[in-house]
Amino acid sequence: MWEAYDMKDENFLWTCIPFMGGISGENKATCGALSGAAVSLGLRHRCSLNNREKAKEARNKARYCAGKLVREFTEKFGHVTCQELLGIDFSVPGAYHKFRSSGMAENKCYQFIYFIIKKLYAFENEAESESTG
Repeated sequence: MWEAYDMKDENFLWTCIPFMGGISGENKATCGALSGAAVSLGLRHRCSLNNREKAKEARNKARYCAGKLVREFTEKFGHVTCQELLGIDFSVPGAYHKFRSSGMAENKCYQFIYFIIKKLYAFENEAESESTG
């Protein structure tokens, strides 16, 4: 989404790399794709803090979208933590390598990422409809 939001600065992309495996493999943490999406939503709705009312509105919109995303993700996949989603304990030596070579990233994680990207685009379409409607 960093490109879709016209933030063509690789620094934005790198801000979420540590979220892989639920914050650097601590798989009892929230799915990195969800965490990254929350960061993306914060960046998407950012505005100057000089206008307190506009900043409050932007903060509420970012929080609303993030909450909706988490609820819909949970409804679809049943959980939000890597351990629950994948059934792998990344703290076990060799687990991450086994995970990468198993194809599970392609079979499961990519589904999570695809779902999240679709939802982020849906939020944009909703916002566009609200502003033109």
